[in-house]
Amino acid sequence: MALCAACLVSNVSAAPASAPAALSIGETWTIDSAALGEKRRINVYLPAGIPAGTALPVMYMPDGGMLEDFLHVAGLLQVGASNGTTRPFLLVGIENTQRRRDLTGPTENAKDRSIAPQVGGSQAYRNFIRTELMPEIAKRYRITADTAIVGESLAGLFVVETLALEPDLFNTYIAIDPSLWWNDGRLAKTLIANPPPGAAKKSLFIAMSRDGAPAVNQKALAASLGKLPGMVFLYEDWPGETHATIYHPAALRAFRELLKPPAP
Repeated sequence: MALCAACLVSNVSAAPASAPAALSIGETWTIDSAALGEKRRINVYLPAGIPAGTALPVMYMPDGGMLEDFLHVAGLLQVGASNGTTRPFLLVGIENTQRRRDLTGPTENAKDRSIAPQVGGSQAYRNFIRTELMPEIAKRYRITADTAIVGESLAGLFVVETLALEPDLFNTYIAIDPSLWWNDGRLAKTLIANPPPGAAKKSLFIAMSRDGAPAVNQKALAASLGKLPGMVFLYEDWPGETHATIYHPAALRAFRELLKPPAP
């Protein structure tokens, strides 16, 4: 007897779909900050395939919310570690509450002060990272003393300002299209005139899109920081990228340049 294909299909019971499960790449938790006077959410990417008990270097990032830049930076670290172009890092993302308050330093420019109800809170934000967040990370995870920070736009401004004011806070500084126009460009001018001795043996990567700060004197900045023994300073112009598109490709470049595994 001939078999009907439609009958065969109708007689096969479809396998029941499994219940959805959470998709996780790490952990999320909150910390009560006395330095900032509020609760802050922290997102942590845990690299896969690392032997249990392995101590990891730590990368901190402002704009570290799940709807901000956390996922694509975690992806870059994951791909880099898997293909051997970067060392595995624990990524610590700090979710924003009042971004323009936390990531800007003082300014005497009235236009700068108009961008948000509060600006100029970068020192309190740095205090939070140094005195509250870093100790909590050390308590929760096995880490090394090797630290990095990455940020774009105002977060990039915060990265460069931290190098200028508290260079010992991190080993590697990555600033993508930093808002160095802030306060009439005084941060870059200060670094050119007085490179901080504490920045010696640190690494700084700056990438600028075609929308970046044209007033930054790249050659003068490189010459100034180059006076510091052991300072690694890389500055790149990315005229093919805008402020909205530069973060991902420039961060990939920075990670490969500054976070590469040690030579065998």
